[in-house]
Amino acid sequence: MIELKNVQVKVADFNLQQINLAVAKGTYTVILGPTGAGKTVLLESIAGLHAIREGALILDGKNVTDVVPEERGVSIVYQDYTLFPHLTVKENIIFGLKVRHVAQSKIIEQLEWICGIFDVEPLLKRLPATLSGGERQRVALARALITGPEILLLDEPLSALDAESREEMYAQLKDTHRKLNITTLHVTHDFEEAMSLADNIVVINRGKIAQIDKPSEIFYHPASEFVARFTMARNIFEGKITGQVKNEKIFKTDSIELYAVSDNNTAQFAVIRAEMIQLTVEKPVSVPNVFRGTVKSIIDKGANILVTLDCPPLFECLLPRRQFEIMSLNTGQQVYLSFPASPVHLI
Repeated sequence: MIELKNVQVKVADFNLQQINLAVAKGTYTVILGPTGAGKTVLLESIAGLHAIREGALILDGKNVTDVVPEERGVSIVYQDYTLFPHLTVKENIIFGLKVRHVAQSKIIEQLEWICGIFDVEPLLKRLPATLSGGERQRVALARALITGPEILLLDEPLSALDAESREEMYAQLKDTHRKLNITTLHVTHDFEEAMSLADNIVVINRGKIAQIDKPSEIFYHPASEFVARFTMARNIFEGKITGQVKNEKIFKTDSIELYAVSDNNTAQFAVIRAEMIQLTVEKPVSVPNVFRGTVKSIIDKGANILVTLDCPPLFECLLPRRQFEIMSLNTGQQVYLSFPASPVHLI
């Protein structure tokens, strides 16, 4: 269990402000936020690399606010892995055990155990410079976990990997977490990474926590305009609630009315994720939100195509490539966009 209670940290001109966070033992929590939000500062504060000016840090029921880093039972892995270039893989992995003066027999036992988890035995005699990015990542994780920490902190651990290696590391991290059940905090700015790995997501901005929730809630029910924009909801409209029809709120903007299923009676923004919008040539029936628009732009994003329609207002729609090809859309073409009331999230 990790608990931060009203924690404040100052690093140069940056401040973490009133951080309150509880991470359940054995869970995998991802910290998301833009560059400069304070993600790494938060991670390093838990590791003990920055002094906590106010508040308290509790690890497994023990107040460690003033405890030195090496006595916190925490290991941290950075995006550049920080392997010692002059040491072999074996020497890198067992380094933490040697500085703790662990008996040689125990070191051999732990090395065999960690090699079995990360499949690094064939690499033991090599130097870090001869390893691929994925191999260096596995070695860095092995070195961090061989000492048996209670908490694993990962700072952008996959950012230096290519797409294929990143996919492999998703599986490796999931499997490692399942086997060891170690409490993990993982910093990233990659949404796919967060959705693939996280039990819970913490969104941080300008040194403050903006939202803590399950991944699906963060992406489909953002708590603020900032979280909606940061998670690329794309369609965010300002307005107000003007009425209700049965169980659907009517949300009016400057140019349209939207129907939403929501308990929010004071909303100022309506959010619709681009992938929740359907495009059709014929006008759909039995859908509360239907608008006719002109295709303004088409951006190829590989598996998906981002289509912007001017209704007005401007809507961004994310279509699977197959659907886009079937529709043969072109700029200037007029089509219908539609979506049910349930995907409209009111903030």
